[in-house]
Amino acid sequence: MAEENSQNMEVVMGIIMQAGNGKAAAMQAIQAAKKGDFKKADEFIHQANEALVNAHNVQTDMLTKEAQGHHVKVDLYMVHAQDHLMTAITFIDLAKEVVDVYKKMDEEK
Repeated sequence: MAEENSQNMEVVMGIIMQAGNGKAAAMQAIQAAKKGDFKKADEFIHQANEALVNAHNVQTDMLTKEAQGHHVKVDLYMVHAQDHLMTAITFIDLAKEVVDVYKKMDEEK
């Protein structure tokens, strides 16, 4: 039971960490675009997307175990991790749009 809890916390922390990394990179993309550094903004968006892929990989491993009959305990920590992931996904989507708006404004100068 202790090993299972440890594995669940590893999954939870992996999702939270990767979601946080993605959200932070997206914020950096917005800041770079605001300064007109679109190459850097695109690099940060790429980093944000990579973090999401990593978070999804952690999540997919968990879902695969569940599908194989190894029940994954869903507790408040797991719900919290999923909340972080969904918030990061939404924020990254919005950051992409903001960067695009800055690019368009720059083109119209």
